[in-house]
Amino acid sequence: MFLLFSYTFIILGHRPKPMDLISCQLSFIHIMMLLTAGDIWLADIFESLNIENDFKCKATCYIHRVMRGLSICTTCLLSVFQAVTISPSTSLLAKFKHKLKKYMFNAFFYIWSFNLSFSSNLIFYVGGFTNMSEANQMKVTKSCSLFPMNYITRGLILAVTTSRDVLLVGVMLTTSTYMVIVLFRHQRQCKHLHSISHLKASPEKSATQTILLLVLLFVALYWVDFILSTTSVLLWMYDPVLLMVQKIVMNAYPTITPLVQISSNKRIINVLKILQSKCY
Repeated sequence: MFLLFSYTFIILGHRPKPMDLISCQLSFIHIMMLLTAGDIWLADIFESLNIENDFKCKATCYIHRVMRGLSICTTCLLSVFQAVTISPSTSLLAKFKHKLKKYMFNAFFYIWSFNLSFSSNLIFYVGGFTNMSEANQMKVTKSCSLFPMNYITRGLILAVTTSRDVLLVGVMLTTSTYMVIVLFRHQRQCKHLHSISHLKASPEKSATQTILLLVLLFVALYWVDFILSTTSVLLWMYDPVLLMVQKIVMNAYPTITPLVQISSNKRIINVLKILQSKCY
C-alpha cells in the first residue's frame, strides 16, 4: 500500500514515466492478490456485509484469478518495456522508444480485457463448500470449493492457461537475456573507454537489474505454483499441506516485490524523506 501511494504521488506530482505507470498498476494488483488470498477478505469484509457464502466464494476466487493473470501479464509487460528502454539506438527496438506511452495504454486495455473475460469461466465452477457430495468437490479454502467438470472442459482450460503462461514466461526470459547482453556490452565498452574497473551504476542499469531480479523471482515461484496447482487439478485432490505450500508460494512474489522496488528506487526513498520533513 505504501508503494502504491508513493507511485501515485510521483505520477500526480511529476511527468510520469511509462515504468511508473506499470509499477503503480503492479502494486495495486499485488495488494488485491494478498487481500483475496485464502479467507482473508471473506472473514474481514464480506462476512461483515452479511453476503451469502456462495457469492463470496465466486467473487473472491474470480478476483484472485484475474489478479494472478494480470500479475504475470504486467510483469511481462514491465520486462518488455525495460528491454525497449535500454536498447541501443542501432537496434530494431529503438524505433519504439518514443511511442512507449501510447503502446502502454493499449497494452493495459488488452491485458485487462483478456484476463477479465478469460477468468469468467471460474464463476460457474466455484462456490460455497457444502457437506453434501463432498467427494465431488475439491476444497480450496475453508468455505470454498471447486465443483466437478468434465475432462474436456478441464483439459481445455488447463491447455489455454498453460499456453498463455508459457508464452509470457518465454517472453520474460527472452527479454531478460537481451537486457543482460545489452548491459554486458555497455559495461565492457565503458571499461574500455575509461579504463575503470569500478563504474558507478546508471539509473537505467539499476532499474534493469531490479527488473531482472523480479522476473527471475517470478519465473521460479511461478513454476513451483504451476506444478502444484496442475497436479491438484489433474488428480482432483487438494492435500492440506500441499494447499498451504501453494498459498505460501503464491503470496511470496506479491510480498517480496514491493520490498525490492522500494529498496532499489531512490525516488521512493525521496518520497519518504519529503513525508518525514512535512511531519516535522
